[in-house]
Amino acid sequence: MREVNVGPASEFSDPGRKVVAFENFEVGVFKLGGAFFAYLNHCPHMGGPACQGKIIAKVEEVIAPDRTSKGMAFSKTQTNVVCPWHGYEFDIRTGRHAGNSKVGLRPMRVRVSDGDVILTVPDARERPTVADGVPA
Repeated sequence: MREVNVGPASEFSDPGRKVVAFENFEVGVFKLGGAFFAYLNHCPHMGGPACQGKIIAKVEEVIAPDRTSKGMAFSKTQTNVVCPWHGYEFDIRTGRHAGNSKVGLRPMRVRVSDGDVILTVPDARERPTVADGVPA
């Protein structure tokens, strides 16, 4: 494993992202609510570039007290990234699929040190695996 400086934290918009290319994989680094999250840029559905999709609030159904639908609204608490290939949505804070919590992006270690965003990634000769990420 190696640590890679991907730039100053101040250069990330919030919400925002940067996709960083390595030898044989890419990592999407997100800033949301001042916190950083990083995932392998590989959708578990069909291998699409999930981290390159739109960043959008989760759409939720609003249920009235009488249990009838009042329509759809954007979440005020959950922000997702949408895979551009087939529309799979993943919570940026957890990497989990919006409709199936057993499906998710592979997390990678990320931290801020002295104002810089630092990723921990596999060495150049290795491919990232689930074990390289942080436990979900």
